[in-house]
Amino acid sequence: VLLAATSTCSAFMGYQRPAAVASGRSSTTLSMSAALIVQNKGGGHGELGYQLAKTLQSNPKITSITILQDAKCKYDQEPFKSYATDLPNVRVVNADLTSETMTAADVQNLLGQQSFPYVWDNASKGPVGAGKAIADCARAWNTQLFVYVSSAGMYKPTGVFPMPETTPVKDSAGQFLYENYCVSLGLPLVSFRPQYIYGDKSNKHDYIDWYFDRLVKQLPLPIPGDGTQKVSLTNSEDVASLLAAPLNNEPAAIQQRFFNCGTDQLFSYDEVALMCAEAAFINPIYAKIEHYDGDALGKAKFPFRLTDFYVAPDTAKYTLGWPGAKHNLKEDLKSYYQNFLARGGSSRKVALEADREIVAQTKGPQEAANVYDKYLVEA
Repeated sequence: VLLAATSTCSAFMGYQRPAAVASGRSSTTLSMSAALIVQNKGGGHGELGYQLAKTLQSNPKITSITILQDAKCKYDQEPFKSYATDLPNVRVVNADLTSETMTAADVQNLLGQQSFPYVWDNASKGPVGAGKAIADCARAWNTQLFVYVSSAGMYKPTGVFPMPETTPVKDSAGQFLYENYCVSLGLPLVSFRPQYIYGDKSNKHDYIDWYFDRLVKQLPLPIPGDGTQKVSLTNSEDVASLLAAPLNNEPAAIQQRFFNCGTDQLFSYDEVALMCAEAAFINPIYAKIEHYDGDALGKAKFPFRLTDFYVAPDTAKYTLGWPGAKHNLKEDLKSYYQNFLARGGSSRKVALEADREIVAQTKGPQEAANVYDKYLVEA
């Protein structure tokens, strides 16, 4: 049994749990093919470390996996509560990844002085503290592949869609600064820029819940513009397979460096509404889509941008041989809706004040009062 390292620096946490390791593998072999996944505390990327570990377990290049887990995660929630049952051969080490004083030496102590040829960083938001420490360790380890989960949210759209990897980015974005730091260290950086992610063990549901929250209450769905704007909603298992794809051709991945990360199946805002209605056993003709002027009234609680803002994985498919998404949003929404109900979605309180203000502008104050006052009084 390989034990998770116990930190000699208590300020940065330490042992989480042991992981069973298949017999017959020497410690040298483990070190030479070891993968480290640095995982954040949750949110939009919260499920990726779990799904990536599952994906890497079947890759012949990887013989051991360690998750360096932000200790601020909630272990009573998914996906973290499933680590022990679903990832029994994965070592999990807790660490305070929000620390601004953590150094490479602290990380080395946490990991028991092990080195990692393969690193996936799904936590760092900039070249400071724990983020800088992880990158510095990768340099010391002479890591042969350093995969970073960045964000397409830092793109500054030019009107070309899907947005290519050459789209300008916000130079103040922490992810951009972190990418630059990794490049300055000479790391074999491969950076993926995902968008909206959903999955069975997600701990962020805002995007799709917005639709179901209103559909189950028979409320309007205030969608800005004409609803034809496209969105890329990607299952976390497909994201994980994309993050692992550089293993197919490491030199080509490193040479290309930047990849958009998302499904190749795009839907409009209105199409998502109609598919959600169908998944909730509501005749789509009864979905109360209410288009409005987003420029004048803003996006309120709507989960997506006012305008088109989407990427496509063409570069990854061509360069890395990624076959494309296996999941289909329309099919996935059936199980998503059951999960929504299990989370109490049909009866929970929802902030509707912003919706009411929009409908008051489009339909009149009295109509808005008739539709929303019951729920606002209950809240």
